[in-house]
Amino acid sequence: MAMKIRLARGGSKKRPFYRIVAADSRMPRDGRFIEKLGTYNPLLPKDSEERVKMDLERIQYWVSQGAQVTDRVARFLEAAGVNAKTERNNPNKAVPGKKAQERAEEKAAKAAEAAEAAAEADAAPAEE
Repeated sequence: MAMKIRLARGGSKKRPFYRIVAADSRMPRDGRFIEKLGTYNPLLPKDSEERVKMDLERIQYWVSQGAQVTDRVARFLEAAGVNAKTERNNPNKAVPGKKAQERAEEKAAKAAEAAEAAAEADAAPAEE
């Protein structure tokens, strides 16, 4: 059975509240889980101690049993100092969309034309 330590969403519409759970990876996100390991309330300030609560001993137990930790829970564990901080790299996130790239190309072409026109204007009076 493939185990995951992940977030299960609760709370009402536009008022999210998450439980950190150990669950079978085949179960739905908010469905059946084996054990509740903590909570996460994103509505609280980032410096609040109530924002993320975890039972670190139980999380370590499940990891030792082969449970995989999701990205978000891994970040919580890094912030708690349990896991070593890993370097993340998503180079595609910073790349602009197609329309923005087209606009940038058009702007660069106009700037190049303006520079050529200015260079020709400067060269023309110098020849006379």
